[in-house]
Amino acid sequence: MIEVVASMARGPVFLAGELMECLITFSNPMSHLSTSASSEMLAWASAQIHCQFHASESRVALPTQGNKHDVQAESNTVLIPSRGERGQCVLDTPPKILFCDLRLDPGRAKPSDMNAHSSTDSYSEIVPIDGPPSYRGQAVKYVYKLTIGCQRVNSPIKLLRVPFRVLVLQGMPEPPFPQDEEVSPSNPFLEEEEASRRDARPLERALDMLMITTSRRCPHMFNITNMRGKVAKFCIFKMVYRLGEDIVGTFNFSEGDIPCLQYSVSIQSEEEIQQQHQRRPGQILSVTGHGRHMESCLHTASSHFSLPIPLNVTPGFSTDIVMLRWRLHFEFVTAREPIEPPTVLQNQSEVTVWTGAEHVDVDTFSWDLPIKVFPTNPALASYMSHFSGTNSITI
Repeated sequence: MIEVVASMARGPVFLAGELMECLITFSNPMSHLSTSASSEMLAWASAQIHCQFHASESRVALPTQGNKHDVQAESNTVLIPSRGERGQCVLDTPPKILFCDLRLDPGRAKPSDMNAHSSTDSYSEIVPIDGPPSYRGQAVKYVYKLTIGCQRVNSPIKLLRVPFRVLVLQGMPEPPFPQDEEVSPSNPFLEEEEASRRDARPLERALDMLMITTSRRCPHMFNITNMRGKVAKFCIFKMVYRLGEDIVGTFNFSEGDIPCLQYSVSIQSEEEIQQQHQRRPGQILSVTGHGRHMESCLHTASSHFSLPIPLNVTPGFSTDIVMLRWRLHFEFVTAREPIEPPTVLQNQSEVTVWTGAEHVDVDTFSWDLPIKVFPTNPALASYMSHFSGTNSITI
């Protein structure tokens, strides 16, 4: 019996283009004191990353693939990382051989030395930068896995899969400064060599650019009106956010002519299948809500809301199959006639109770405000991931 354990060093969430490291341990758990204990042999082991794509047949029309038949596909001695998986493999990295002819004595473990150029006992690979992000939508899914294949002598191949999440940075504006300038504030206590080496790291530069882009604040003002007149003035402080950030907005009802009885604000994502892959012409969007704030505001001069963007959702992206956008969805309930506020006399000593009208004629209307949602630091997103980053198998 051989136990294989794979554990990702820093967590199960990565930014595309980042170096992923995974410690893989092969061990013979039998005690050397056991009478049935014996050495175990593994012929070989390899690892690679692949992304599986799955689409709903009722919503997505995919091009028919040719009837390609792999003569070795049915063989149990051929490594096929996506064997037994649903959907199509849309991306994979070249496999890396971990070892050949490994002998494990009872009670001893050997971390595989997969990176011959590194002193660490880990498998390392750059997460492909040209792939889609991890996404589980209503019509399509993109799922990333690290697959470790290993084989005993004269036995079928066994596969160990470790699912992980990939964040892709799409739609970033051009940097407002030359590329050779410092992105983050310089530290005078760092030597020049260390500072330049840090700036050369793609992940560090991407996170710095992300922080700068999403930290800019510029109030945006909107007049909320319906067919009867002005309802309120709305202010939002920025239109670009990272995962985990709070969206804060304020309403000023004192400038409105139409009484607003109630409003609600929702964070929503829009999943749109690209036109050439839609199953039906004019196919409607798939809208998913991720948080809602509702408030009664009659006779209220001002109000505000704060809605957090969950860490486990997918930022906006686009592929040749699907596009994901983000928006704030507003709903307002307004009165058709003016509603007089309760009056309190200046010298009134008795307590009075104001009772609202039993029947009010109302109008309802909605408004959508597009926003942009970008990834966050993958180490932060790892805290809320439903993946553990560790998996094991016994062969």
